[in-house]
Amino acid sequence: MWTTKTFLTKTKRGNIIKIVREHYLRDDLLCGSAACNTCPHRDDELVLDSDPESICALFDYPHYLILDTNVVLHQIDVLEEDALKNVIILQTVLEEVKHQNTAVFQRLLEVIGNKKRKFFSFVNEHHKDTYVERNPGEKPNDRNDRAIRRASAWYESHLSINSAVGKFPKIVLLTDDEINRKLAQEEGIVCCTVKDYVENITSAIGLVDKLSKNVIPETCAKDALYPAHLTPAQIHAGVRNGKLHQGTFRASRYNYLEGTAVVNGYEKPILLQGHIGINRAVDGDSVAIEIFPEEEWRRPSDIVLEDKADDPGDLLEEEAELLKTVKPVDKSDDEITPTGKVVGIIRRKWRQYCGVLMPSTFPGATRHLFTPAEKCIPRVRLETRQSHVLASQRILVALDSWPRNSRYPLGHFVRALGPIGDKDAENEVILLEHDVPHARFSEAVLACLPPDDWTIPEEEIKKRVDLRSECICSVDPPGCTDIDDALHAKPIPGQTADGLDKYEVGVHIADVTYFVRPNTALDKEAASRSTTVYLVDRRIDMVPELLSSNLCSLRGGEERLAFSCVWEIDENANVLSTKFHKSVIKSASAMTYEEAQIAIDDKSRKDKIVSSLRILNALAKKLKKKRLDNGALLLASPEIRFQVDSETHDPVEVEAKKIMDTNSMVEEFMLLANISVAQQLAADFPQCALLRRHPAPPPANFASFLKAAKQQGFELDVSTNKSFSASLDKAVIPGRPFFNTLLRIMATRCMQQAQYFSSGTKSFEEYYHYGLACPIYTHFTSPIRRYADVIVHRLLAACTGSDATHAELLDTRAAAALCDNLNYRHRQAQYAGRASVALNTHILFNERVEIDSAVVLSVKRNALQVLIPKYGLEGPLYLPSDKFNYNEEEHTQTCDDVVLKTFDELTVRLSLDSTNLQHRKLAIQLVKPHIPGFSYEGQEQAETMEVIEIDDDDVPEVKDAKKRKEKTVNKGNKKKSRK
Repeated sequence: MWTTKTFLTKTKRGNIIKIVREHYLRDDLLCGSAACNTCPHRDDELVLDSDPESICALFDYPHYLILDTNVVLHQIDVLEEDALKNVIILQTVLEEVKHQNTAVFQRLLEVIGNKKRKFFSFVNEHHKDTYVERNPGEKPNDRNDRAIRRASAWYESHLSINSAVGKFPKIVLLTDDEINRKLAQEEGIVCCTVKDYVENITSAIGLVDKLSKNVIPETCAKDALYPAHLTPAQIHAGVRNGKLHQGTFRASRYNYLEGTAVVNGYEKPILLQGHIGINRAVDGDSVAIEIFPEEEWRRPSDIVLEDKADDPGDLLEEEAELLKTVKPVDKSDDEITPTGKVVGIIRRKWRQYCGVLMPSTFPGATRHLFTPAEKCIPRVRLETRQSHVLASQRILVALDSWPRNSRYPLGHFVRALGPIGDKDAENEVILLEHDVPHARFSEAVLACLPPDDWTIPEEEIKKRVDLRSECICSVDPPGCTDIDDALHAKPIPGQTADGLDKYEVGVHIADVTYFVRPNTALDKEAASRSTTVYLVDRRIDMVPELLSSNLCSLRGGEERLAFSCVWEIDENANVLSTKFHKSVIKSASAMTYEEAQIAIDDKSRKDKIVSSLRILNALAKKLKKKRLDNGALLLASPEIRFQVDSETHDPVEVEAKKIMDTNSMVEEFMLLANISVAQQLAADFPQCALLRRHPAPPPANFASFLKAAKQQGFELDVSTNKSFSASLDKAVIPGRPFFNTLLRIMATRCMQQAQYFSSGTKSFEEYYHYGLACPIYTHFTSPIRRYADVIVHRLLAACTGSDATHAELLDTRAAAALCDNLNYRHRQAQYAGRASVALNTHILFNERVEIDSAVVLSVKRNALQVLIPKYGLEGPLYLPSDKFNYNEEEHTQTCDDVVLKTFDELTVRLSLDSTNLQHRKLAIQLVKPHIPGFSYEGQEQAETMEVIEIDDDDVPEVKDAKKRKEKTVNKGNKKKSRK
């Protein structure tokens, strides 16, 4: 049988149309219970036990649980525990959860898919006895609650009539909705709150800790500390009339009472200060902001402020401490920033957070403060009866709500990760804190892989250009196993019309898309991960190892599938023609940068490999000169790599990365390939090409940087990237070789992030890549470790007729969502890599003290932010206010005749400060210049060190060919350390 659904809707033109849909109902849908003797179940469909054991003291009879939508949304951590079994999930609930929270929906599907858990999904919306129509004027939520009650009553009746056992299982409806619970009781349905049910489960230790705390309505908060948030309707009206602005809140890492939000129409981010100004926003939340009149705008605080109090209670006493340091400033001050306050939350972006419990001062206390590992996240109040066990553990906590009368948000315990300081637990913290998907690949994903002994089929070779006879080689960091690019070069007979010699140059990229087909489980997993993540001692692959380190890796002496970009280039590095094609290659050699450099420099070598490398090297130098002449920037970021122990994988020393001509050689041709592919895609797919842009930084970003450079005697011209590049080249101080590198490091921090985007969403002028000084750019050269490159390969294959296109490639909305995820995952992978460096530096300093060089990055009211080049780390060197005088106009700190300013070189003592187990950090003490009563006066001798210019993916792709894997080196057993 069927019924019809009729509803009215308005078109974009304002017309009202009537839509009628048929809704099919059945009477043969299975109930899933082994107690039923009527439904024609197969054995594998009998999910629910015939005589389920009651684990709750409130109900001494066998029963099944039915959950309402909010129980699933708010208590998913409880539902994932093995204690709860024999649960019925209604289709109504599944659809609501999918609509409201896709992450919870996926977690629920995993629970349902676990046969041991005995969760049964019942299609109540298509059963003739459980389907309910929506009444006129009835809210959708009320209709769904009614549908849940109807299904609960039907199950009770169905099992009582059709049970094959004498004592049939009953139904218990779990709901925290008081009105729904009251109506259910009136209809004779047994119901219970989740809290009451869980608190009466005696067999599950710690399950109560996982209960989510109920949200207290804004209007009901007693003793409110914070202003009430505006309602969604008020926010919408305010944004529409221009009184409010929408932005994403970003908390400061240096001052917990300060944050910013970027909004349209303002060049600088909006400054948000104090508890009231931030008004319970958490880093990443989408917020509504009211911007103050210009006379109330301020400059950002120049104080480093941490939330250190044991437990200040529900008070906001630090407000005055912050605001006394930030006074309204003259409008002519270039550091003045638009200032405002958060008036509403548009969308929370809360996740689970790692950290530790703070010790309670009261024995036996159940309420505790949780300190997150991420400094941008506020501390959290939670209840647990396991504090004696959890005190020594890294734990995972979820946020539930932030009432107006609570200084901190409320949350609940999710699970323990391992002992504090344990390396595996700390690495797990890094991956979770940076939202890095790192679970083992599922069976569905692994089922998409070819067999281990796969070889290239002959019919596939016939479809491709056979380049196995070409002298192709790869050049990569030592220990690299995921080799995704190789090159070749050879002279072409004859000359150009201008009498110049010609060369054929090819870049050959692993053809990952041959194995990763669209919309497969493997493809979806790769899209979700988006990038390979490189930690110091491990690698989190985007695709399974069979592909990343074997079948797709362009290893020496093995036949591999590739996508080739081949140019005809003259001796002045002018591109005469470009062609793209799928190919089969056999790399003659897989070399390290050092091996390739030695080969090039060895004049006695005349073989084909060396000849190819020398051509490539000579052309690369000319390509680089052209880029720099065109305005490309050479920036830098602090980065190091560790030598690790072959058995423990603990760091034993750090070493500087050696930069050779061969690094630049590979880089230049990867850049050229990316630009060539971008041009082709934009021509053939003007609306849906996946490109990468780097916006020019707004002038305001340079304000403090230019002031600091001026203190050193340099007037930098940042009006264009070309003038900026020229200014940086000239900013050299004889005798201070690191100064120019430091200048470039600080310049990097003035940049905006490079972004993936779909060509149809931007004008051509917005395609420009500021750092590379090129009008169009993309990522094509690393499909093993970047999903963006996979999409680019598919588009290019469609351009060349090598493969068919598919619908999602041409869907601009899907492309925009994909780019958002790519940008997010790329950024999180960078942060995870840096966190791994910090962790291993702390391990290195466990029983170590050093005296090293440092450089001042910025001057704060109560500290110097300093960089330790040897370790690539930065941190605050706190200055006592009774010894130092701060000049907020010049940003200097003075003590007697010692004046400290940005770019100053210092000598500092480094040791590990473990007094706060949550935020272990390098303790930085000043050694030189010597200030009596403040500087450290021990006897340690400074160690020699070498500092070199290095870069980072965080900046524009100035060194795009760089591999993150270069950070991990194990001299004793390189192959083992790569796993």
